[in-house]
Amino acid sequence: MHGEEVLKLTPHESIRITASTPEALVVEGTWGPGGSPPPKHFHPAQDERFEVLSGVLRTRVDGADRELRPGDVLEIPCGAVHQMWNAGEEPARATWTTSPALRTAAWFRDVDALYRSGRVGGDGMPGPLAFGVLLTEYRDGFRLAG
Repeated sequence: MHGEEVLKLTPHESIRITASTPEALVVEGTWGPGGSPPPKHFHPAQDERFEVLSGVLRTRVDGADRELRPGDVLEIPCGAVHQMWNAGEEPARATWTTSPALRTAAWFRDVDALYRSGRVGGDGMPGPLAFGVLLTEYRDGFRLAG
């Protein structure tokens, strides 16, 4: 549906939307090498499912660490505090499904817009003020933990 719409989420992470219905948003995520854990977060009303296509992803879900390799699947229920990153030396790719979709695609597009407008700090992450506005706007779908 959105063919080649690639959206940047972090300095190391981007997604391409492959399917979007009210029931689920499906993207292919790419995590560049040398990433570090993103902020701990949770989704109050959505489940996520990741299936690794290539590379290795590190995950932490409710404090439990795991390494995911091609073919591995990780289900993250709503409310579970989690992080995912690629600490390795090769890019990693995974199919990432968010159910129900709610406003996740809009969240991804708004985060990408921060990058496109150059509103990022020296570490490549969006500035706290701009990111804080998004966190307030999308509180129904994405919340920082801790």
